[in-house]
Amino acid sequence: MSETRSDGELLRAAADGDRRAFEELYRRYAPWLTARLRGRCADAGVVDDVVQETFLAIWRGKARYREDGDVAGWLWRIGSRRLIDALRGDGARGRLRQALARLRHRDEASAEERVLAGVEHGDLAGALVRLSPELRAVLQATVIDGLSTREAAVLLGIPPGTVKTRAMRARKQLREALA
Repeated sequence: MSETRSDGELLRAAADGDRRAFEELYRRYAPWLTARLRGRCADAGVVDDVVQETFLAIWRGKARYREDGDVAGWLWRIGSRRLIDALRGDGARGRLRQALARLRHRDEASAEERVLAGVEHGDLAGALVRLSPELRAVLQATVIDGLSTREAAVLLGIPPGTVKTRAMRARKQLREALA
C-alpha cells in the first residue's frame, strides 16, 4: 500500500517529470475544476478543452506553483483565465452571451451561488442574498474568483466600467447592510 502524497509533493514531482504524480494530481482535481468551470460556461466542449489546457500548462512547466496558497485556488486561477482566453476567440462574445443567458434562465442555482447564499458569518449571508444577481455576479467574479476587472467584463459580457460600477455599488450596499 502506497503512502498518499500531499498536493505540494505531487506538484513538485510532476514538475520534475513524474508522470504518476501528474496523473494523481489530475485525478484529484480535474473533476472539481470541470464542475467549477461548467458553472461559468455551458459549452462542455470548451470546458473540457480548458481543463486539458490547464493541466498541460502544469505538465509543460508553463504554470509553476509557488507553495503560497491552496492548490485548488491556484488551479482555479489558471483554469478561469484559460476559460476567458478561450471565450475571447472568434465569436466568443456571442458564445459567452448565449452561455450566460442559459445559465440565468436555468432553474437550479450554480454551486457558487449556493455557496454565496449559504455563507454563515454573521449577517453577511443575508446581505449577499439581498444583492441583485448582477451585483452578486460581479462580486463572485472579482472577489471569489479573483478575476481582474477586464477578465470579469469578458466573462460577464459587460463593459469594464460597468464591472467597476457594479462592484462599487455592491460594496456600498454590503457596508450599509452590515453597519
